[in-house]
Amino acid sequence: MLLLAPRSNHCISQWLAGELSAVSALLESELVSDLDCVNELIGHIEAYRGKMLRPMLVLVSGLAVSALHRPLGEGPTWRRSEAQQKVAAVVEMVHLATLVHDDVLDEADLRRGRPTLNALRGNEAAVMMGDFLLSHAYRLCSSLERPWIAEAIAQTTNIVCEGELLQLANRDNWELGESTYLEIVQRKTASLCGVCCELAARLEGAPEQVVTALGSYGRDVGVAFQITDDLLDLLGNEDAVGKSLGRDLLKGKLTLPMIHGLACGAAEREAIMGLCNDQPPAAIRQLQQTLESCGSLAYARGVAERLIDRAKVALGALPASAAREALEDMADSVVTRRL
Repeated sequence: MLLLAPRSNHCISQWLAGELSAVSALLESELVSDLDCVNELIGHIEAYRGKMLRPMLVLVSGLAVSALHRPLGEGPTWRRSEAQQKVAAVVEMVHLATLVHDDVLDEADLRRGRPTLNALRGNEAAVMMGDFLLSHAYRLCSSLERPWIAEAIAQTTNIVCEGELLQLANRDNWELGESTYLEIVQRKTASLCGVCCELAARLEGAPEQVVTALGSYGRDVGVAFQITDDLLDLLGNEDAVGKSLGRDLLKGKLTLPMIHGLACGAAEREAIMGLCNDQPPAAIRQLQQTLESCGSLAYARGVAERLIDRAKVALGALPASAAREALEDMADSVVTRRL
């Protein structure tokens, strides 16, 4: 789970822990089968749950928007919202499905330090379990009896799939530009983060300008999160990160530091392409040094940090509150994850 900074209100931390516990209970009650073989696979999905970023975006955004309806100076109402909790569970199931499918596409062996579903049971079982997660997400979503929520989730899931297809179309594309990379990330990662915040705001009856501002916040946080994840794929310790490193390199997926490095000059481009034809982990250390020397790692970090700064500016559409501070802290934690 992403940590809130020490300045965060103790009450909101306690409230959020309770809300996330309720979301986890919803997931457990929803993801169940009368077949033992299916329940066994469901048990492996626990390895895919980690930071709970998307449920947190839903829950804290909703609480921050609720401050719009309180008299000036009045403290937050620590209420439980069944609708917000269900939306939080739905977006987490959609996210988990994308992780399961991504591991199949990337032929990944580890996820959060444990074997991936495809490594344990094969691609066929993993693909079906991803579909199982998506179908249950929409079943739970339909129980809200708000068609506009289901429509938004379905549209966002389409966008996520389009982002994955765009990335697949650009594998081994050494001419990939930064704008196309950002388009992939906006669709694959940021769109779901954005809709988390937008749906939470609409459920609280926020005016359209606040919904738009929160959507922008979520999308910028999502892009920054992915850029940081790409850096972790190059710089992280496999034991600490909990997944196989160098998967982007092996699968021919160019990330922001790579794109910047390839554009640095002919010598750097030749060196980077040579290393990419090698096999991790031997090539990773040399690649780190090359990207560090041409400023590509610093460039990618800078882009992520600027996105976080912009995300926090968007929160100015909300009144000052402990929940808004928590959203700021969540944004900061995206780029301060240990590399």
